[in-house]
Amino acid sequence: MPAPLPDPFYYLANFETVLRWIAQRYDDLLSTEERAFLAAFPGLPRPARALLVRMAMRKGELFRASRLRYDEIGCPRAAAAPLLALGWVDARPALSLDELFGLLTKPELAGALAPPPGGLRKSDWLAALQQSAPSPRILVDWAPALDDIAYRVTVTDLCERLRLMFFGNLRQDWSEFVLADLGIYRYESVPLDHDSRGFQQRQDIDDAMQLAQARQALRDGAALPDVLAQVPPARSANGWLSGRRARLLFQVAQQHERQGEWDDALALYRTCGHPGARARAVRVLERAGRVQESCALAEAALAAPEGEAERQQLLRMLPRLWRSLGRPVTRAAKAGAVEELALSLPRPALPYPVEFAVRDHLAQADAPTFYVENGLIGSLFGLLCWPAIFAPVAGAFFHPFHHGPADLASADFHARRRALFDDCLAQLDDGRHRDTIRATWRAKQGIQSPFVHWGLLDEALLDLALHCLPPQHLRRCFERILQDVTVNAAGLPDLIQFWPAEGRYRMVEVKGPGDRLQDNQLRWLAYFTEHRLPVAVCYVQWADCEAMAPGAAVPS
Repeated sequence: MPAPLPDPFYYLANFETVLRWIAQRYDDLLSTEERAFLAAFPGLPRPARALLVRMAMRKGELFRASRLRYDEIGCPRAAAAPLLALGWVDARPALSLDELFGLLTKPELAGALAPPPGGLRKSDWLAALQQSAPSPRILVDWAPALDDIAYRVTVTDLCERLRLMFFGNLRQDWSEFVLADLGIYRYESVPLDHDSRGFQQRQDIDDAMQLAQARQALRDGAALPDVLAQVPPARSANGWLSGRRARLLFQVAQQHERQGEWDDALALYRTCGHPGARARAVRVLERAGRVQESCALAEAALAAPEGEAERQQLLRMLPRLWRSLGRPVTRAAKAGAVEELALSLPRPALPYPVEFAVRDHLAQADAPTFYVENGLIGSLFGLLCWPAIFAPVAGAFFHPFHHGPADLASADFHARRRALFDDCLAQLDDGRHRDTIRATWRAKQGIQSPFVHWGLLDEALLDLALHCLPPQHLRRCFERILQDVTVNAAGLPDLIQFWPAEGRYRMVEVKGPGDRLQDNQLRWLAYFTEHRLPVAVCYVQWADCEAMAPGAAVPS
């Protein structure tokens, strides 16, 4: 276990780091309220600053003084006094019945209100009391005998905006600092300048906050018109922010589609610009009975597909649409046949992945076999292309805790770094890639990466891969990943088998009983076959025999 942090005020130090960071990089974008907060906060006594940060880092905005006991802060009522003077905390908030039930235990509520009927759960008791619609009141009026204070933090939204400015999202939180300080997570150090800011104008910050709120409303099951009302217009030149908006609209469209609201779904699919939206529009038109329009859109899309995934979907849908319209069906030529293996293996006595069973069956002393799925090829790509992936491209990195570039999912991710990727891949032409990959593996060990699977890639597997995988084959795989980074980084075969003495390998996709190949796997298999990369699909059936334990010898 990592050693505990020595400074009891570590969370305050982290919060103040964020404030300084924002003041240095976003001063020209701050609101009057935010600028005033940044100016006033450092002048408060340390217990007051620490208490505010403790509350800001916890869920909600209501807290009881009796539940704010921290050794390093001391008396919470004394610590809260400067915060009350600034209006950042309210010690007499009007509490709704909901809020009261959230703050008090059931015995405390029974002492303050009429005791509930026997056996009634707290939630049912609340529902029963709400029928009388009691008006909000302060804690002492709800529970006169309770010696406590309810605090409402009034700067919660402001603190959330500051967190958004720093991280660029509300998915990451203050724990990132702690995990980094403890050494659990390590991040690449990327030079950051003024152009590296996540937001270049105030409107971007406001739009990002609206998107976060709309996304949460969708998760909470809000009515879809209410969710859409919170989505800002498409006005930002910020690429990753525009992509985030498109994804949210796509998700709303999917929900409309699930509910059979074809017109609403279609309108969003046609305008959101998210990958896959056009193919979904084809499907919605078909389900709405507008087959002629569906077919026309599918044919137009096939003439200029956005990528392999859309082309694959369209080729699957078009024959059905043509048949519906009474037109002759023409099918695309089938890809070359993939080698198939058929195995009948004893069913393991314990839950044991079928991929592991096949790995154990295929492995031999002179032909070791590993379960790698997307981890090996992706890791080799990430190690060779590390300088391109973590290049200080404007807007790609804007705080110290990036797992990868903010624009990783953008259509122009590769184009913005083309020369850098070309330099990295050029090392495959003269064998330099082996030294580069090994050196990066040693130097960057454990640093967060969107491609490198540190838990999978040990030195033995790395050496085998660099010895047995021809550089031309690696180039083929890396070039396909770069065609669509987020889509093509997945779908690679489950296993890889090496023959070190012969310097060769084979990748194997495993399918257990009743399982079938997924679309992204089919695309990779077709690509391997087209470029003559060794690959096979292994179909497994469990033999009708006595169960045996994992790791036992399996007959050939």
